[in-house]
Amino acid sequence: MRRIKSAGAIVFRKEEVTIKYLLICYGTKKKFWWDFPRGEIKKGESEEEAAKREIFEETGIKDLEFIPGFRESYKYFFRGYKPENKRELIFKENVIYLAKTRAKKIKLSFEHHNFTWLQFKKAIKKLTFKNSKEILKKANKFLKSRIRNLLLCLGLFSLFYPPLVLPVPILLINLF
Repeated sequence: MRRIKSAGAIVFRKEEVTIKYLLICYGTKKKFWWDFPRGEIKKGESEEEAAKREIFEETGIKDLEFIPGFRESYKYFFRGYKPENKRELIFKENVIYLAKTRAKKIKLSFEHHNFTWLQFKKAIKKLTFKNSKEILKKANKFLKSRIRNLLLCLGLFSLFYPPLVLPVPILLINLF
């Protein structure tokens, strides 16, 4: 049995006060699935290096900021579907990070035929696999907790320094 380890990221960007997540379409136009950009880790590469390389190869995005503290993985078995591995049982582990970008335009690789930027609820519906939906839920919760923690810190700080209350919305917009 072949073993594969891949790395990628849930790529997000701010659009005014909302967060949009990048999904790309894998497969063919007849048999396809929506997921996050990711790919196989090459020998000598770290997980994060592989994630950055794969995201660039699949989307053309270079402007990435990995968010510290978020790393998820999931494992599964599947049967090969390419001519060179048709029907072979393959064990795969995907490692997923969380990465911010300012890029809007995507340059898809030949491996993909579509992409979309979606808010959380629409992204959950669009994703094909349960594992990916669960990781997106964790990522969204992670981002919300960072905002909540910042608000708590600012709230306590503003008790002692009331003039800082006014810029809070500006800080929140620039948080991510």
